[in-house]
Amino acid sequence: MRDPAVRRERLAEAMREVLSELLLTEIKDPRLAGVVISAVELSGDLKLARAYFSVFGDEERERQAADGLRQARGFLRHESGRRMRIHNPPDLEFRRDKGFERADRVQRILDEVTGRRGHGTGHEEGGGDE
Repeated sequence: MRDPAVRRERLAEAMREVLSELLLTEIKDPRLAGVVISAVELSGDLKLARAYFSVFGDEERERQAADGLRQARGFLRHESGRRMRIHNPPDLEFRRDKGFERADRVQRILDEVTGRRGHGTGHEEGGGDE
């Protein structure tokens, strides 16, 4: 007998791929341009799919993307179910994935720290031809 957790993970990944493809090819809403589905989590009973999205921009851009996803939710649910051949596709819930944002902030801090260290010691890389 197959492990239900493995099945759920496979379905979640397939749903992430289908949602990503739909956003790229079928959705014409300008609010959803550049929106990326980074992960999908399915509930144990497979009735709810929590899709995490990321988008570059400020809070207003994030709000616009969230509004666009909310408005497209019915179409995305129906079409993903059709493409995945699921008779009763899960309800979709969209949440902002803050992982990229955190990684970018950490990288900027690291760049700042290493930049200061390089400038303060007089041992800059690249030979100093500036």
